Amino acid sequence: MSQHRELDLLIEREFGAPSQLVFRLWERSDHMLRWWGPEKFTAVELDWELTPGRAWRGAMTSKEYGLSRFGGVVREVEKNKRIVFTFKWDEESGRDPDTLVTVTFAEKDGHTVQTFHQTPFSSVESRDSHIGGWNSLFNKQQLYAENIAVAEQNGVRT
Repeated sequence: MSQHRELDLLIEREFGAPSQLVFRLWERSDHMLRWWGPEKFTAVELDWELTPGRAWRGAMTSKEYGLSRFGGVVREVEKNKRIVFTFKWDEESGRDPDTLVTVTFAEKDGHTVQTFHQTPFSSVESRDSHIGGWNSLFNKQQLYAENIAVAEQNGVRT
């Protein structure tokens, strides 16, 4: 594995929901607030709009870890297919500088395969420290997306 690839984080998740719905849950901050952040965290602020060149900011909190702020810039949007944005923690904790995140959405038999790619991390250890947090966030997102899909199948528009 090349050094570049070693500093990349790649997570693939399949959702029991159509790709247009899963994309919409990234597109609207009112939905994102309900699933953003690892499972022990609650998103308390999210200024997010899928407009290339627009800055975005957010905050999440937990009883154990306190308040964490983060943000970046939306770089590219291809509706229902791909979102590219930068991500950086606000705290001066020696964490990584800006990373580039690419999220893609592919339809597969009525389900969605969401691929999350974040790069570059400053070290393999830093990359590995993010795996649990992002997977935990995607657990919340998956439950939310699949529950919304059931609601919409029953005529509720979200």
